[in-house]
Amino acid sequence: MGHSLVNVGIVGCGLIGRKRAAVIRAPHRLVAVADLHHERAASLAAQHPGCVVAAAPLDVIANPDIQLVALAATNDALAALVGAAIDAGKHVIVEKPAARRSVELEPLVATAHARGLVVKVGFNHRFHPAFVKAREIWESGTCGPLMFIRGRYGQGGRLGMEREWRGTPAISGGGEMLDQGVHLIDLARWFAGEFTSVQGQVSRYFWNWEVEDNGFALLRTPGGQIAWLQASCTEWKNLFSFEIYARDAKLHIEGLGGSYGTERLSVYRMLPQMGPPETTIHEYPGADASWDAEFAHVLDCIATGTPVNGGLEDAVAALRIVETLYAMSPALGEPLGAVKS
Repeated sequence: MGHSLVNVGIVGCGLIGRKRAAVIRAPHRLVAVADLHHERAASLAAQHPGCVVAAAPLDVIANPDIQLVALAATNDALAALVGAAIDAGKHVIVEKPAARRSVELEPLVATAHARGLVVKVGFNHRFHPAFVKAREIWESGTCGPLMFIRGRYGQGGRLGMEREWRGTPAISGGGEMLDQGVHLIDLARWFAGEFTSVQGQVSRYFWNWEVEDNGFALLRTPGGQIAWLQASCTEWKNLFSFEIYARDAKLHIEGLGGSYGTERLSVYRMLPQMGPPETTIHEYPGADASWDAEFAHVLDCIATGTPVNGGLEDAVAALRIVETLYAMSPALGEPLGAVKS
């Protein structure tokens, strides 16, 4: 679908900011960028003719030539930047989790709606092709009613990770359950609906920092469907696995490309005689297409008024679940293992 010209500004020019910039194509333009590290902003701007480096994030947001701002700052800055963008009448893509706590985001939901603005939270996993296909199959109704979901998301970490901003609660808001875990929670809500019972725990086993390195959640819907989720940064071999068990079929999404392995959707359909199921495998090798697809969706929402697939309400709901897990978990104490240097 064609869209009228949308000029974009980016706040935060690290890995995610660069991913956002990479999917902006003519006629749309990257107009201005800002980063606390000027050289990082200058490097990104140099790749986009006509793009300028702003002195501060609010200068990007205030730029009258910009219609859409992508916010890829640290978690402690995100909610205030979203609020400033809404006040300036800008559409927004803000990286997950969009805030450190739900209370930071809650007032912005109604304001964004009142202003008629698109505010998309970076739940890009909804736009991975395996999930797009799984959702299409799910919505066809051929799987039957949901029974339960099992999801695992793990990374192996990296040397020095305990010294990064993610390990400082005042900046990050939390550890692995907030970082990768919100993707699992968001995907589980996307298929199961709201969860009204939250059980589980977050723990620190290995990394010598102030946040959790593992989170475990057992979520229950009013109808009794369960989501069992684990987010980990002691996985050692990066892993993604998300299984949707329904009465008549199972959908299994695994791998996200790169170090997570080839992205794949396996569809297992139960036969009347049971036994081995009818199996269909969809594989999606190659580069991660979710960033392109998510950006295209935002442009569609701006052009047509279509509700966003993964917005502020979803971020608030995911944050509330993480907060409940934090509240019911014991103090983290000392890690059981030791970080290798």
